[in-house]
Amino acid sequence: MKDNRPVAFDPPTAYNTSMQTVEPISISMDSRRPLLEVAPDDLAAWLRERGQAPLRTRQLQRWIFDGRAVSFDQMSDLPKRLRDELAASFRLLGSDIARHLVSSDGTHKLLLRLRDGQVVECVLLREADRRTVCISTQVGCGMGCVFCASGIGGVVRNLTGGEILEQMLHARRLLPLDERLTHLVVMGMGEPLANFDALLEALAIASSPRGLGIGARHITVSTVGLPNRMRQFADLGKQYHLAVSLHAPNDELRNRIVPTNDKTGLAAILDAADYFQTKTGRQVTYEYVLLRDLNDLPPHAGELTKLLRGRQAHVNLIPFNDVEGLPYRRLTQQALEDFVAILRSGGVSAKVRKRKGADIDAACGQLRRAALTASELISVQGV
Repeated sequence: MKDNRPVAFDPPTAYNTSMQTVEPISISMDSRRPLLEVAPDDLAAWLRERGQAPLRTRQLQRWIFDGRAVSFDQMSDLPKRLRDELAASFRLLGSDIARHLVSSDGTHKLLLRLRDGQVVECVLLREADRRTVCISTQVGCGMGCVFCASGIGGVVRNLTGGEILEQMLHARRLLPLDERLTHLVVMGMGEPLANFDALLEALAIASSPRGLGIGARHITVSTVGLPNRMRQFADLGKQYHLAVSLHAPNDELRNRIVPTNDKTGLAAILDAADYFQTKTGRQVTYEYVLLRDLNDLPPHAGELTKLLRGRQAHVNLIPFNDVEGLPYRRLTQQALEDFVAILRSGGVSAKVRKRKGADIDAACGQLRRAALTASELISVQGV
């Protein structure tokens, strides 16, 4: 009997946080298609042309998602000739690790180089019995949130479903063989609902027992607030969790912080969130980045309380992490405590998100921006 148990391997070498060198970002000259970019029907046809039985597709899936294979040669229950043909025609993964940082709190951050030379980030968070991966859906972001490093330079392009999924596989490779990814948050670079089809393709595999087996209730998708897509997301009938990046309690202030709000408005976003809650029975989380003296004052907390009171909602308060080149600053501890107290006294569920990976620029977009700046890659589109 062939052995298709997970293969032991040496994880990619982590950079010490004091190291500043970054590999030059270049376009891959490898013409082979990444296996996760190949449609199932196309892969099945490719196998049939070589006289292979349909079960080979399932074997490939097992090696990628259960066996943690890093090369076709490790797929020991496939014929040697087939492994050679696969290696000649396809890449197991299309992305490579350009940089790997490990925080003092155990957070891992990966900068991944895509085939066209663009880079995206993903983060692995280890907490008690949770192993959470935070992934990106776009290169850059077009939403323009004023405090976010991801949106500096705008959006370059959408990621494919395979590129989204590969981030999870890279993160899982950092775990011991007896551990697995338990939670997925789509809160990295980009607006997930602006890349809707590729997002759903990746989530379907991530939540499938034949994929990564992450329970739908442990998958959270964050959006700046695209009402039509939020309703479509609700209509899927899945138990995914929705988080709405609110950041302000009124339209005037939100238009300044989240420029796309002038095309939607809080009322439409909240109506769509209410629809999601009614349709799925899942509580909606509202994320609120606190910016000193801009949206963190007691009157703002009072407005936010009135806005959310009576809704089945929870607020994640996120103290701003300073980003070089941006004028915003982290609020004081007293202001944070006062904001929380006002919300809770008004009957709104709220907590402060733990700060993870602060010493490795784990906030979204910071590592990509630092890498591009350090490499002086101003010719990369969108930067």
